Amino acid sequence: MWRPSGRSTLHPYGSDVAACVGADVEPKDSPPDSNRAANPSALLAVDLGLRAGLALYGEDGRLHSYRSHNFGSLPRLRAGAARILHEHPGLAWLVIEGGGVAAEAWARAAAKRALPVLQISAETWRAAVLLDREQRSGAVAKQHADTLARRVIGWSHAPKPTSLRHDAAEAILLGLWACVEVGWLPALPTDLRRLGS
Repeated sequence: MWRPSGRSTLHPYGSDVAACVGADVEPKDSPPDSNRAANPSALLAVDLGLRAGLALYGEDGRLHSYRSHNFGSLPRLRAGAARILHEHPGLAWLVIEGGGVAAEAWARAAAKRALPVLQISAETWRAAVLLDREQRSGAVAKQHADTLARRVIGWSHAPKPTSLRHDAAEAILLGLWACVEVGWLPALPTDLRRLGS
């Protein structure tokens, strides 16, 4: 069974993004917002980019919905990040993979809502979720991420995709990793590895 092993960057509640980028604390140690603690219902995982993957998880650690969204430009990404967060008032966590201006846009939108942001690199969740042999190259990692993401969809009883873009697949696995990291799942469900292996 897999357990999270690394540390992540946590953008604290309402903090200025520039001040939090260097923070290195465990998300389980962050103080809960009293309103959010009473009703923590969802975690949104975002594979960053102008074309972003989005995965929404419930506090039961199950995937509720997922999609790929093409923002097309940085101004539309900034407006879109704020809109997407507004569409999910029960969010307890925003988890983002990557950095740069896209990360800053999401973190600023989250700060306006006092929403904690967990920011990691792809290598962090891949090392925890994928086997070493499944990460030998970017293409191999994306192929295995797609396969495992489809297993998560089935395990969660989420709607099956007609097609699954790699950014949505990676957001699904990022979200699964995050559910363990924030304590919503005790470990990566073993049966996800065994299905179809």
